[in-house]
Amino acid sequence: MAVVTDKLRILNCSNFVKDIENGGYYTFIGFPNSNSLYPDWDSSQPNPIDNDFYLNSYRDNILGVKKITTSDVIRVIPKITWTKGRKYEMYRHDYSIHNLTPVTSSTRLYDSSYYVMNSEYRVYICINNNSLISNSNTGNVSTQEPLHTDLSPRLESDGYIWKYLYTLSPGDVLKFDSTNYISVPNNWKTSSNSEIGRIREAAVSGKIETVIVENNSSQYPYVGTLLSVPIKGDGSGAEASVEFDENGRPVKVIVTNGGSGYTFATLDLESLLLPSTGVLTSKAIFNVIIPPEGGHGADIYNELGAFRALVYSRIENSPTNPDFIIGNQFSRIGIIKGITSFGSNDIFSDDTGSGVYAFKLNQSTVSESYDSFITQDNTNANGTLVSFDSTTKVLRYIQPRNNNIDTYAVSNNIQIDYQFANSSSGIQTSSNYNLNNFDRSTIKVESSSYTIDTSFSNDKVDVGGVDYYLGQLFVQGLSNPDINIKSGDILYVNNRSSVTRSSQQREDIKIILEF
Repeated sequence: MAVVTDKLRILNCSNFVKDIENGGYYTFIGFPNSNSLYPDWDSSQPNPIDNDFYLNSYRDNILGVKKITTSDVIRVIPKITWTKGRKYEMYRHDYSIHNLTPVTSSTRLYDSSYYVMNSEYRVYICINNNSLISNSNTGNVSTQEPLHTDLSPRLESDGYIWKYLYTLSPGDVLKFDSTNYISVPNNWKTSSNSEIGRIREAAVSGKIETVIVENNSSQYPYVGTLLSVPIKGDGSGAEASVEFDENGRPVKVIVTNGGSGYTFATLDLESLLLPSTGVLTSKAIFNVIIPPEGGHGADIYNELGAFRALVYSRIENSPTNPDFIIGNQFSRIGIIKGITSFGSNDIFSDDTGSGVYAFKLNQSTVSESYDSFITQDNTNANGTLVSFDSTTKVLRYIQPRNNNIDTYAVSNNIQIDYQFANSSSGIQTSSNYNLNNFDRSTIKVESSSYTIDTSFSNDKVDVGGVDYYLGQLFVQGLSNPDINIKSGDILYVNNRSSVTRSSQQREDIKIILEF
């Protein structure tokens, strides 16, 4: 038997966040014609399929990409907001299938409710939830909201002990706030932030913060509170006070000196109360809770189980670089890495990029609707209309390999859509066509014919003395995408309800990746 540990998941998440610095990661939007292909798409999106056929199909429908920078990604943990009257679990190093968490019955720490965010966006870890023999060590409800920023854990009036970890920055709240997740600061171990620095530097490796009485059926020759009880193990310096009831049974332990260097420990009660001749048929059982490696606050990624990352992208057009279509919809978002520039093996590096082809027409109106079928005479070349601007006379289109990607799953009958053929513009062609045997200046949208303005070669057009930037370079009236949609590795795909883009609109996209 073997197990892949949570440490590997946390490491993989950290490696992903770090690799963003090397560039090449982009979010994308795509699939503009979902509702025409799937009438029920908005109410029931199909699950994406992870195989090369479908991944290639997803590329065909990419409308535009947006670069992911280091400021666009952050680690996150599930959101647990402090609420009065709720019982929280406590940090313990020994939750397992044999020792479930008392509230959520989880088999591991990271699935339990052992930390909270308060009303002031401060995050705390629960050192002790008032776990006592009297409540079967399940703890009590919390009635006192933690508000302190002390470096040491603080005992609240309800018996909870909370350790302050960090405060979400206003920028992270604005950018990364999520209904279900709390952001965790990046670069914790190297951050120059003074607040993070003081928390990190206050951490003591192997410092004991809490001891639980697991079984107290034994009676000791002591009543009241016994001070300076040593905590023995592979560390040093830890001591605690032990409270006994009237029958000599230990009921509560308070750590008075946490010491340092412990990875295992026990409370040495017998050395004080039964020095040489004392005999007990059984002894009380104590559980000394071992802190995370480095101590509480040293490495919050391991302490909080940060094996998820949130990727943020804002999709909007700039006046000089309108790379995202308007007027039509998109129904798919995703993450792609390593795309190349169109017609090149160079890795694409611009902040945004278009994934669609375009014609500069002579006509100022196109009567057909979005998702209409586009063809050329004397060829089998075809595509799908995704945008038309009557001011600039620019028609944009995509060329999916088949009109309905799910046709493959149903009938195994795949219709391949060929590229529009034009030699002078560099648009990709199929060897099935003789480039000299057909007219490349005319297209059909459904049954209507339109002519291409082959005299136009520019990335902007002057209309009434005003320059309109097109976001793509046109050569003889035709334009290729900025990116090679056949390149790159698709890392994440999400089919979602359709979103219609407008000229004044921007979309904030937040993607959660779990490692």
